[in-house]
Amino acid sequence: MAEHFPLKLVDSRMLAPSVRHLEFARDDGQALDFIAGQFIQVHFNAPDGSPTKRSYSLATQHDHAFGVNDTVEIAVSFVPGGAASALFTALDEGQQIQCSGPYGRFCLNEKDQNARYLLIGTGTGVTPYRAMLPQLKHMMDTRGVDVVLLFGSRTEEDLIYREDFYAFAAENPKFRFMPCFSREVPANATADARRGYVQEQLAELVPNGAHDIAYLCGNPNMVDASFEALKEFGLSVQHIRREKYVSSK
Repeated sequence: MAEHFPLKLVDSRMLAPSVRHLEFARDDGQALDFIAGQFIQVHFNAPDGSPTKRSYSLATQHDHAFGVNDTVEIAVSFVPGGAASALFTALDEGQQIQCSGPYGRFCLNEKDQNARYLLIGTGTGVTPYRAMLPQLKHMMDTRGVDVVLLFGSRTEEDLIYREDFYAFAAENPKFRFMPCFSREVPANATADARRGYVQEQLAELVPNGAHDIAYLCGNPNMVDASFEALKEFGLSVQHIRREKYVSSK
């Protein structure tokens, strides 16, 4: 059941020119019980004084066997003129925000019997995939599942959490990280880097309805285009799990 709780900022860093990683501790001394793929809501007052809220996927990684963690991590995109952007821009270490959660069902299912996961995301839509890495490692180690992460961004500097994904791919041969650049492919790009949009790379992966499960998270246009493409490859609607991200002011 979702609960309300205070969070205190303990650390932060920039992930991209307009995306900030924020690490919080619960200011009530409790841990947050959640499943990778879920999100929290941040509650605050808009400039006109009216109460409002914004949703943020949890980036926190925790041991697969335990769904609790002392820290709460999120990635925040800054939108010019946005009320939430103003809130987080002014937030300093030691200051507090009010939250509720966790919410959502965009999570891995331990009962899945698929041979491969296709994780497709753009922008901060890859945040839940970062949280899923420990659980994915468990699945790869225990039942041999393969995982492909297609991450779409304009340039390399927009590729948030790239160090985590590159390192995870280097340590886990069954995990393939495919960054897709719509504007500029970096000179030092890996062999799995591609130019273009993520949905344009699906044919190369030859999705198969008999053994693939796909997750789609990020830009609504990408989610819709990938959803239709995956259906054409034979994936059932039950095996295409979606979450759309829309930037809110």
